[in-house]
Amino acid sequence: MSVDSSFNQISDAAARRTHPRRVKVIRAPSFSVFDLLRGLVGLLQYKDLLYTLSVHRVKVRYKQSVLGFAWAILQPLSLMLIYTVIFSLIARMPSDGTPYAVFAYTALLPWTYFSTALTNATSGLVSHSNLITKVYFPREILPLTYVIAALFDLVVASSVLIGLLLYYRVPLTLNALYAVPVILVLTLFVTAMALFFSAMQVRFRDVGVAMPLLLQLWMFASPVVYPLSAVPARLQNLYMLNPMAGIIENFRRAVLQGIAPDFYSLGVSALISVILLFVAYIYFKHVEATIADII
Repeated sequence: MSVDSSFNQISDAAARRTHPRRVKVIRAPSFSVFDLLRGLVGLLQYKDLLYTLSVHRVKVRYKQSVLGFAWAILQPLSLMLIYTVIFSLIARMPSDGTPYAVFAYTALLPWTYFSTALTNATSGLVSHSNLITKVYFPREILPLTYVIAALFDLVVASSVLIGLLLYYRVPLTLNALYAVPVILVLTLFVTAMALFFSAMQVRFRDVGVAMPLLLQLWMFASPVVYPLSAVPARLQNLYMLNPMAGIIENFRRAVLQGIAPDFYSLGVSALISVILLFVAYIYFKHVEATIADII
């Protein structure tokens, strides 16, 4: 062994003693606000990773695709055409005096955002098992990237809604700005569901298999293809416990009908979403401690 190589080994050993490799021990946090805030602070330290993975998620989805970003428009647009034929021409579903095509598309925008984000985020941890078992980062970043990618699709698909409003001569009012807080409430809710179901999917793979059926039932339990006025009055209080009901109805009120949201139903959706987000995040952080072992 040469003198130079011996010197390099001694230098490396001294460097490791002076600057030891950082070791991250993942433990389940206690159920406290302090641990919740500490987790959020840790998440902010990885904001660059969240941004990079979110951009990558959008690019990969449409990479080598002939239609490209048009796929974000195609899904709600095709569903709108099918529902218009079935529920307007055949079943004669009421649409609160507005053309059924724009009535359905206005509801399909937030619903597609919700269903796309939840479907992809549920399998987000399992599909990145190689990454999770090799390097540490806050695991909630993975489902969050799917939520951000679905939000991007929502923005792209909104261009068709503007075209429909112009075609059917539905005027936009200043009340349309209420769509922003409605989408914010929706983002809180879908984030809560994404964290919860992605963590559940690690332990119970049945969750991913059951997700398409769950979303199909959930859609018909929300005012997507029918108006809220079609729900019997005696059932509406129970019906509004579904946060998607208040979100979709108030999005439609703000954009399509040009009136202010029903702040009671929107407030119920917001309150439930915040509570579920808190509970889901705490649950996710507890599961995080064993994800690499189980996955």
